Amino acid sequence: MRALTVRPGTAGSLEVTDVPEPSPADGELLVDGIALGICGTDKEISRGEYGDPPPGRERLVLGHESLGRVRSAPEGSGFSTGDLVVGVVRRPDPVPCGACAHGEPDMCRNGRYTERGITGLDGYGSPVWTVEPDYAVKLDPSLERTGMLMEPTSVVAKAWEQVERVGERAWFSPHRALITGAGPIGLLAALLAVQRGLETHVLDVVSDGPKPELVRALGATYHHDGLENAVKGAEPDVVIEATGVSSVVFGAIAHNARYGIVCLTGVSSGGRTIEVDGGALNREIVLENDVVIGSVNANRRHFAHAADALARADADWLERLVSRRVPLERAAEAFEAREDDVKVVVELGAG
Repeated sequence: MRALTVRPGTAGSLEVTDVPEPSPADGELLVDGIALGICGTDKEISRGEYGDPPPGRERLVLGHESLGRVRSAPEGSGFSTGDLVVGVVRRPDPVPCGACAHGEPDMCRNGRYTERGITGLDGYGSPVWTVEPDYAVKLDPSLERTGMLMEPTSVVAKAWEQVERVGERAWFSPHRALITGAGPIGLLAALLAVQRGLETHVLDVVSDGPKPELVRALGATYHHDGLENAVKGAEPDVVIEATGVSSVVFGAIAHNARYGIVCLTGVSSGGRTIEVDGGALNREIVLENDVVIGSVNANRRHFAHAADALARADADWLERLVSRRVPLERAAEAFEAREDDVKVVVELGAG
């Protein structure tokens, strides 16, 4: 069969190549791939920045934003032929560390985890793939066109879980949320904020294209004229930061409400410096009981929360997040940035 593969560490090695069709190991699901979401991680791997193939191999089947339909499932697995499913990305380290041993490999402490389509394990970028039932999550049938949004939604489901757990240190009744960045992570974070009944504001830099309308369609407020204007009406109780832009990160930390929570989900690039009054920032964080946390990846629990959130979302709105769909044989086109892109999807063949 054909699959989207890359030679990790080698820029320009992205290709659709022939690979053996997988056979499910004992207890595994056999899944017909429907579609694959492409994100910044995939692009970084394709540029040779990181990634590892399975042991003894040169090439890695790329892709971690999966969507498929079960072709066959073992009796007692909890899955049936025809179920719509996604695969969880991370697997625990073999030692394991305490977090992995307790079912939370997203919090792995020794870094020996593996990840489908990223490090040590083939991904979901093929027309057929296998997955263990413990690392598969069933989707509502209504998500047949948009279920590949599950993985990025799981990332923000974890972020919101972390925010709420921190909030419970004291009386916590947030009213206003600010999401910085209107890419897929930011828009999905805004979706979950609206579902929580929060007054939701989204900040980005563009003034036209699909993003402002996608935000307004949620019933949220879109801002494109800077952080200070976005918080001018009232400082947010919760900030989900999804840009990784240093000035936005520190601005969000400095402009939240008293005992506010800032959750960082965007990964910053190194080598860029800004001036920050560290003393003033520390004073504000301490005197206002503020919290800044980082959040990345997700475990199976967060995938299940994401499945529930997407099932409750407006189907047309989710469909509008997908700006382009390309067939597997032209998958390289999905890695080419276009001005109005939000989420680009590679179609794998199954329906």
